[in-house]
Amino acid sequence: MAFTKMNRLHWHITDAQSWPLVIPTLPELSDAGAYAPGLVYSPGDLADVLQYGKTLGVETAIEIDMPGHTSSIWFSHPELITAFNTQPYETNCAEPPCGSLKLNSTEVYSFLDTMLDDLLPRVGQYSPYFHSGGDEVNVNAYLLDETVQSNDTAVLQPLMQRFIDHVHGKIREYGLTPLVWEEMLLTWNLSMGHDVLVNCWLSDESVVETVEKGHKAIVGNYNNWYLDCGQGQWLNAYRNVSDQYYPWNDYCSPRKSWRLVYSLDPLNEIPENSTHLVVGGEVHLWAEQIDPVNFDKQAWPRAAAAAEVLWSGAKDPVTGQNRSQIDAAPRLSEFRERLVARGVMAEPIQMPFCTQNGTQCYL
Repeated sequence: MAFTKMNRLHWHITDAQSWPLVIPTLPELSDAGAYAPGLVYSPGDLADVLQYGKTLGVETAIEIDMPGHTSSIWFSHPELITAFNTQPYETNCAEPPCGSLKLNSTEVYSFLDTMLDDLLPRVGQYSPYFHSGGDEVNVNAYLLDETVQSNDTAVLQPLMQRFIDHVHGKIREYGLTPLVWEEMLLTWNLSMGHDVLVNCWLSDESVVETVEKGHKAIVGNYNNWYLDCGQGQWLNAYRNVSDQYYPWNDYCSPRKSWRLVYSLDPLNEIPENSTHLVVGGEVHLWAEQIDPVNFDKQAWPRAAAAAEVLWSGAKDPVTGQNRSQIDAAPRLSEFRERLVARGVMAEPIQMPFCTQNGTQCYL
């Protein structure tokens, strides 16, 4: 990241399937919720990553996604979670196993205070940010929440507002800036302080709507900047429904090539008097099919194409047109060689013939 002048790491450190983060005051979370005893981030591991990033000019924003994507809490605290592992999962969540924090539970608030009082002071030594999540919350989960028993947004919205107010208040108490996914602002229509940074991932229009509401936006349209797309479906299909999913593409297929990454204009349709609210962008690499074996080639050098767009702008300042992939391709190939020389297993963007023979590989 530092090689490309990317200076923020958004670390989505917990999710529905696993809670690998060790919280010393709540050790049962990772003891019961991690994939295996060794697959955890200790307080020392966390500090090492945050400190290492800081030495390279990369600040890390830790994310505890909530209230959705919290099923892994159930293994140690089932009293806090609604709709755990319900079937079919599509009814209550975006991916298995289902489970959301209850929305009107004093026990949930007590848990959050304990967890955040432990984590935030340690994070705050290295970073000014903390991400409170908020994506893909399915209202149907709260039909099964005995503290709510409703999927009516008119009932749920005030409860979600209270939830976010509490979490963001706690984040600010430790001097940190809150981040959220766009759904909290654009789907749930919550009121949030203008210090809150909003991750926009669903469309360019989401960025426009966010800045129209006066909020700072982080660009990350999944149609261009999701680097895990195109790997094929990670869920298995039973024989009787297999034909529905053929050829088993994932939800965001096809794969986003470096040229597609390079083509995104973070300021698309943003009025000139609001461009200052687009404070940056991020490419995303979700880990359903990513691990240390294939991480490098999935991230690099495509992430570098986004880095150039973010630092240099999507448009050439002289012509006013989008920057040319013809100009970028040889530079990106050269940068890829630098990454490989430094031990990063970045994938090639063209064969050597193309970089050695001028314009013969041009369409």
